[in-house]
Amino acid sequence: MIVGNIENVVAKDIISDEAKDANIRVLVGPENGWNDYVMRVLEVKVGGYTPKHSHPWPHINYIIAGEGSLMIDGKENPVKAGSYAYVPQDHIHQFRNIGKETFKFICIVPKEGHK
Repeated sequence: MIVGNIENVVAKDIISDEAKDANIRVLVGPENGWNDYVMRVLEVKVGGYTPKHSHPWPHINYIIAGEGSLMIDGKENPVKAGSYAYVPQDHIHQFRNIGKETFKFICIVPKEGHK
């Protein structure tokens, strides 16, 4: 069992030529006993974005703060706190902060999706 607070988890910047002002915190994963999945929180600063990419696993997302856009296969989908999304495997996608505050969302991937 694990009970924690996000403020105690170190954020790691997403280092990529395809990303801007984004970081990630791993909350729960195999090292905590959840053997098959990883729960992360991503934070994207105003004007920032995650890499545009695809991969052979799906993931689910829940927006917890701010406003953003989730592009899937070229289609922009506005999202805000309370929105959720399922991104299927092998689809090009990217999150962008389009609001005036930090955009935060939960992202759950199978363990092979977190490196």
